[in-house]
Amino acid sequence: MSVLVVGLSYRSAPLALLERAALPAERARALEARLCRCDHVAEAVVLSTCNRLEVYADVSKFHSGVSDVGRLLAVEAGVRLDELTDHLYIHYEDAAVAHLFSVACGLDSMAVGEQQILGQVREVLRAAQYAGSAGRVLDGLLQHALRVGKRAHTETDLDRAGHSLVEEGLTQAEKILGPLDEACVLVVGAGAMSGLAVATAQRHGVGSITVANRTPGKAERLAASVGGTAAGMDALPGALAGADIVVSSTGAVGYVLDEALVARALTARQAVRDGVQQVYVDLALPRDVAPGVAMLPGAHVFGLEELGHALAGEGLGTDLEAVRELVADEVAGYLAGRRAQEVAPTVIALRAHARGVVEAELARLSTRLPDLDEKSRAEVAQAVHRVVEKLLHTPTVRVKELANQPEGGQYAAALRELFDLPRDRLEDVTNLDSGLKPQRVGLGVDRALERTFDGSLGQVGGAL
Repeated sequence: MSVLVVGLSYRSAPLALLERAALPAERARALEARLCRCDHVAEAVVLSTCNRLEVYADVSKFHSGVSDVGRLLAVEAGVRLDELTDHLYIHYEDAAVAHLFSVACGLDSMAVGEQQILGQVREVLRAAQYAGSAGRVLDGLLQHALRVGKRAHTETDLDRAGHSLVEEGLTQAEKILGPLDEACVLVVGAGAMSGLAVATAQRHGVGSITVANRTPGKAERLAASVGGTAAGMDALPGALAGADIVVSSTGAVGYVLDEALVARALTARQAVRDGVQQVYVDLALPRDVAPGVAMLPGAHVFGLEELGHALAGEGLGTDLEAVRELVADEVAGYLAGRRAQEVAPTVIALRAHARGVVEAELARLSTRLPDLDEKSRAEVAQAVHRVVEKLLHTPTVRVKELANQPEGGQYAAALRELFDLPRDRLEDVTNLDSGLKPQRVGLGVDRALERTFDGSLGQVGGAL
């Protein structure tokens, strides 16, 4: 089996398409279940965030896996496959691992280095574990990705590598409104991104912060954390009229701030003072702010697309380079560990085979020498076991080492072919060389044996 990633993100698709394709949690879980029923997909995890929709799958065949994932992704997202095709990216095996690790670090996010993605990966993994769509392969892979993401934030300066979306929104607001020390900020929503918004606004020294949310308790707790005030959604029109900056991230279906609501707020503001400007920072996907709001006099709207373009041009320098090196090292380490695991069944089978031969020969010795005393019998058995252990030590160690080299699976394949190891002991494991034919393995058998046994056979032969 092999890891496959099929997805689209703000890098590959327009925001309008991402909005249409966005999957709420229940539909993402439904897609995972449908994928796992396909003939060529064993495991599946769907990562659906505000700026990406990705399927991670453990597949038996590349082309069949891509076909199954693409087809069902289009069906569940309600978008024609031909619309998605031009915007989908595909990563396979090593590239898939590297992509996931980069995503978990925040290297592939609009706001480079943001930590919210770690929580999102953890959440989808937990849901997939509960549903049974994440098994040994994807469970281990995503767990490793979470560790890589944590390392990136604790061992490098990634957190300061780029501005967050909220910070960029406030930067744009400052260009329009001037200094923010007297600005009134309204945060609509009380989720993780809203928590980031209130913390960032406080750090920028804004005049006041109000949090509006459908659940009053959440709004009150978030507002209290920065000494702000809370408001229910029924008080939104009044709060909107008093805000200079509105940051919205609710995850609601449909527009929370439509043209009519914003127009009334702007009219109320103009009645107090002419020429008052208002900045809307829309961090939601689907969008909270209706497109028509940007056309209203006095309203300035910055959505994910605009903020992403502004952030893309920043030079991130050595901070990002350090994270990329960390990711590269982690990818190499993960792949080396996986390859070692993949040759482990061959090593186990080889030792079991040797143990069976030894036991059979000792049993034959018992019948041929029935009068042999127990002490002598034990000495003979111990000697035979020592000889076999010495013979197997070098090849079992070397085959694990060589597995990390290009075409490393050939060495394990050579052992299987030459010792005629039972296939039923290996059938549940996917080996790197599973596509090799026996005759193809035979072409390099001398070289494989020489490197696997590291000359030990010749030394033993000479001693005999």
